[in-house]
Amino acid sequence: MPTTPATAANSAQNGSAGAEAPEILLELVDESGNTIGTAEKLSAHQPPGQLHRAFSVFLFDETGRLLLQQRALGKYHSPGVWSNTCCGHPYPDEGPFAAAARRTHEELGVSPTLLAEAGTVRYNHPDPASGLVEQEFNHLFVGLVQSSLRPDPEEVGDTAFVTPRELAEQHAKDPFSAWFMTVLDAARPAIRELTGDAVGW
Repeated sequence: MPTTPATAANSAQNGSAGAEAPEILLELVDESGNTIGTAEKLSAHQPPGQLHRAFSVFLFDETGRLLLQQRALGKYHSPGVWSNTCCGHPYPDEGPFAAAARRTHEELGVSPTLLAEAGTVRYNHPDPASGLVEQEFNHLFVGLVQSSLRPDPEEVGDTAFVTPRELAEQHAKDPFSAWFMTVLDAARPAIRELTGDAVGW
């Protein structure tokens, strides 16, 4: 994966608990998504939360199944829950598209064969388990994955490709991230454009 100045300066980020890592900064934004400063990652998620830039990726296979990931148990925020393909935060001065491609490769060991912007969504989601708060201005991306996954076990506990019906069944019985349905619903128009109406997203 190519190294940029942003990634070189922040190459130790993995979001796992207990790791000795340098301070990780997030980009704070206003309600319109304009950058207004930076904050340390964990402090930005302490109640009531500071509005910061984030991204969410939804990748699909050639049959239109969505790639889910189960977050590793060692992650400090929302460990062990299922969520969309990849999500995270751009570094300061790193574009959301570059960050989405970077983290998808770091977490899952793949580069999307297609990755397209799918709008933005702003939300405020407290996490009951950790007490942390997601105040995010989230950039959405949809795309295709065609190569074999090589998940990083420090980031990803499990993966699954699901149809809309299988997702509904799994969502009814397994824990999912607090933000999952918000970002999925916001991305649905772009998902339908990518996968076609017949798939049912």
